[in-house]
Amino acid sequence: MKNLLAALVMTTSLFSASAMAEELRIGFADPLSSIDPQLNNHAGDHSVAQHFWSGLTGKDAINMQPGVAKTWRNIDPLTWEFTLFDNAVWSDGQPVTAADVAFSYDRARDVPGSVASVKGFIRTVDKVEIKDDHHLLVKTTVPDPLLPVSLSSLYIVSKHVGEKSTTEDYNSGKAMVTNGAYSYVGYTPGDRVLMKRNETYTGDKPEWDTVTYRYIANPAARTAALLAKDVDVIDKVSVADISKLEKSEGVKVYAYPGLRALIMQPSFSAQPSKYLTDKAGNPLKENPLLNQKVREALTLAINREALVSRIMQGGATVANQWMPEGTFGYDTDTKDIPFDAKKAKELLTEAGYPDGFKMTIHAPSDRYLQGPETAQALAQFWTRIGVETQVEVVPFSVYSGSANKNEYAMTMIGWGNGTGEGTYAMTSILATPNKEKGVGASNWGHYSSADLDKALAEATSEFDNAKREEIIRGAVKTVMGDVGIMPLFHYKNIWASRDDLKVVPWNSDRTVAMQVSKIKAD
Repeated sequence: MKNLLAALVMTTSLFSASAMAEELRIGFADPLSSIDPQLNNHAGDHSVAQHFWSGLTGKDAINMQPGVAKTWRNIDPLTWEFTLFDNAVWSDGQPVTAADVAFSYDRARDVPGSVASVKGFIRTVDKVEIKDDHHLLVKTTVPDPLLPVSLSSLYIVSKHVGEKSTTEDYNSGKAMVTNGAYSYVGYTPGDRVLMKRNETYTGDKPEWDTVTYRYIANPAARTAALLAKDVDVIDKVSVADISKLEKSEGVKVYAYPGLRALIMQPSFSAQPSKYLTDKAGNPLKENPLLNQKVREALTLAINREALVSRIMQGGATVANQWMPEGTFGYDTDTKDIPFDAKKAKELLTEAGYPDGFKMTIHAPSDRYLQGPETAQALAQFWTRIGVETQVEVVPFSVYSGSANKNEYAMTMIGWGNGTGEGTYAMTSILATPNKEKGVGASNWGHYSSADLDKALAEATSEFDNAKREEIIRGAVKTVMGDVGIMPLFHYKNIWASRDDLKVVPWNSDRTVAMQVSKIKAD
């Protein structure tokens, strides 16, 4: 409590010291599990981390950019050489060195309390060899052409502070010695993060002197906060509010095609589940979702066009795979999944469930835009074919732990495809879960395919872009043929702001102060 009061006093001083100070107030939707940048591979955690930390490399929406390293090159199939900025310092004045990189990669492999490990970003890293303070070699276990892309999402923390700190030390501010565009001021869990411009940052100077990054879970509340001028920018605008915002004086709406897919993951557990019973409520001896015809029936019973038009009100596009059309790895041979309730019923009968069964599905209450409403719609679709479906909506803090243990029969996940190509999902939500290898960390249904795992290994090692894309397209055919997941739609990225601000998208669906700028007067 004493630390919190001190932070609030400091905040009042910093954020009101000068009428000329440029302050940005963002109302964001994705919950934070922590401000420890290596704890969990969650969207909200990434959005906050990108203010405070840099990866070894960095990226914008299109191109790779410098991060902690200013240059890099592949010197043999298993070796990348990185040269760090020689003038970069931590927020406490200590230099950023190769030892910090080596420490960060060791730490990230096993952060206590993680439910969505970031280890997948360095799954091919064998070791880091320090040549001197500003030069290092990263040795990989296999040739990895996408290593610089992956390393942009693994944040570098300071060795001199991090080696004696826990996640709680980051959350309390004690370990918040940072190297990003902004420096730490304060953090109130479940409420807001406060930051100020880092004057020693080696990248482009951020436009805003101070930033208040405020968590507002409810979409309507975010809209109300913007209209009341309590915040300057909001993300994940409710589709129900778009028309109102577009007509509101002093407000602009920015909508862009998005990479994030909302996906259902059936459980492949061989164990009986309390969330799968017969019509009388008795446990089933076998998991019906292990039967491919049952999974085919469920995916055919989904009216995706209705989800997009009625639930999302046009704020999404129908998905038939995890990447949207036009992206690297999208498979043009995979067609849209038809809505065919009659065929779905026939498949249930063929699978040995002519009378169907009961199922409870789960969705987080505070994570995905229109997630609970989508789950309720799915329950109606599946109930109509004989699978009586109930929905349980729980806070993400509870949901993520149970989902990670494959305790649910059917889980919902919003996957951001943050690298802009198909192997990110293959690594995290489709590969057979293997903590030691750093794959399958968010494969909550524990789908497992030897063909998919082989494709991931081949795509990871393939330097020829055309060949790598063909491998990814083959993986799409494998997963969708198995009905390993049930993609529903791809979100559009929608922000709203004051009309004197411009918002441009970064990778995936991140929301960061660096993507917001003042519109220059003519």
